[in-house]
Amino acid sequence: QEQLVESGGGSVQAGGSLKLSCVASRGSIVRCGTAWYRQAPGAERELVTSFSSLGTATYSDAVQGRFTVSRDNDKNTLYLQMNSLKSDDTGVYYCAACRQSTGYMGYAYWGQGTQVTVSS
Repeated sequence: QEQLVESGGGSVQAGGSLKLSCVASRGSIVRCGTAWYRQAPGAERELVTSFSSLGTATYSDAVQGRFTVSRDNDKNTLYLQMNSLKSDDTGVYYCAACRQSTGYMGYAYWGQGTQVTVSS
């Protein structure tokens, strides 16, 4: 069973920073297309950033310029650096890997999520 395990969430004041990590049980999982999603209480899961196998990143308008996705192939790890955090960034953050369909959430592998809470 392939796994993705997120960590790095926590509570921070507005304007602060957090760095999330997503470790894959197998390196090839991280090197295929990956993404970070988040889900606020009572809301649907939304795409934050996608990161292609070639290293091309796209970001939602809400996080553009504040969040940065990266990958360390040697550590089988995907990262999400989050700066200038706002209360609207509060939610559970999920990493996902390896597209298996064209659907909005069409990734084969998902982590269990890590909570990010930003207080104003």
